[in-house]
Amino acid sequence: MKFKLTSLEKKWVLYDVGNSAFTMLVSTIMPIYFNYLAGSAGISDVDYLAYWGYAISLSTILVAVLGPVLGTLSDLSGWKKIIFMITLFVGALGCVFLGFTSSYMWFLVLFVIAKSAYSLSLVIYDSMLTDITSAQRMDEVSSHGYAWGYIGSCIPFVLCLLLVLFYETIGISMETAMAGAFILTALWWVLMTLPLLKSYRQNYAIEAESHPVRSSGRRLLQIFGELRENPKILFFLVAFFFYIDGVYTIIDMATAYGTALGLDTTGLLLALLLTQIVAFPAALCFGRLSRKASSAKLILICIGAYFLVALYGITLTHQYQFWILAVCVGIFQGAIQSLSRAYYARIIPEEKSGEYFGVYDICGKGASFMGTTLVSAVSQVTGSTNLGVGALSIMFLIGFLVFTRVEKIRG
Repeated sequence: MKFKLTSLEKKWVLYDVGNSAFTMLVSTIMPIYFNYLAGSAGISDVDYLAYWGYAISLSTILVAVLGPVLGTLSDLSGWKKIIFMITLFVGALGCVFLGFTSSYMWFLVLFVIAKSAYSLSLVIYDSMLTDITSAQRMDEVSSHGYAWGYIGSCIPFVLCLLLVLFYETIGISMETAMAGAFILTALWWVLMTLPLLKSYRQNYAIEAESHPVRSSGRRLLQIFGELRENPKILFFLVAFFFYIDGVYTIIDMATAYGTALGLDTTGLLLALLLTQIVAFPAALCFGRLSRKASSAKLILICIGAYFLVALYGITLTHQYQFWILAVCVGIFQGAIQSLSRAYYARIIPEEKSGEYFGVYDICGKGASFMGTTLVSAVSQVTGSTNLGVGALSIMFLIGFLVFTRVEKIRG
């Protein structure tokens, strides 16, 4: 039977289409421009990769602190859309301002602000899943979000790529081309979000108290108490902490990694565009497979595949190997994210989705400082970026072992 999205589900999916353009920019053009700014300031390739990794780590630490607080606050009646809009516009404005700085240090500061706001918007967005669809449809709706996000992000990315690669032909400077790319991405992000902002209604909520911020803090502390009484959620979050950390590190540092290896910039960007194209049908296929196979088994397959990808990264020296890596990542990237999101949404209380997805983000985007710091530190200590990426295999191995424990727990 053909799966068909409802009108509200389509508008929810459109936000994935919008925000994925920013994700694509962060993993492709943005580190290349930072490399240019850092190189102009006399920063070495190894230090460039390390500084980029540390900036990502700082952003994720901020999200780890703010995500649960905003998530808990968003569960109050009428607050979810407001918080979502604030994080959206801060992230989009930060993206615009990135195009108007020539200092590598200020670029990192603005990057941390924009990426933190982007990640915080996803805390609220993910928690909306319980409002816009039913538990039975979550796997496929979530898969559609990532799938259309990957293919949809290719539209602004190709336009940005044309600006960046052919700025001399067009008759503009590289700085102007980069500014245009950042502005175009921010506009796409906001425009794709407008249908959801217009139609979304918060169905599951907790009634606001006289002191909403104080009461949200109290409820956040209660959540951590509840986790001790619900081992299924707790063990899932521990497993998710490790395996998704590795996934986000690969996404965030792929271009920086290839650039540090001295690989051709144009080839790197085209390879990552291929990743998006491959991820589109792959995410939809895994969503459809979830009708016949349990999402838990599919998640384990994805974790195992990423473990092998990390080991493969140790041997990477040639351009064609990076293309192989890009295809492998594309096959499993959307699947592991969408299935994890839907799996978690099914096992948490619906009326506390914001609170629980705030904690989810600590263990996801908020925890990815471990992966980026691990890659940066190992790269600097050993002088080899290959060994830095290979070290991520440890994260996937731990995640796999803990997740096998999750499925043995009832509830």
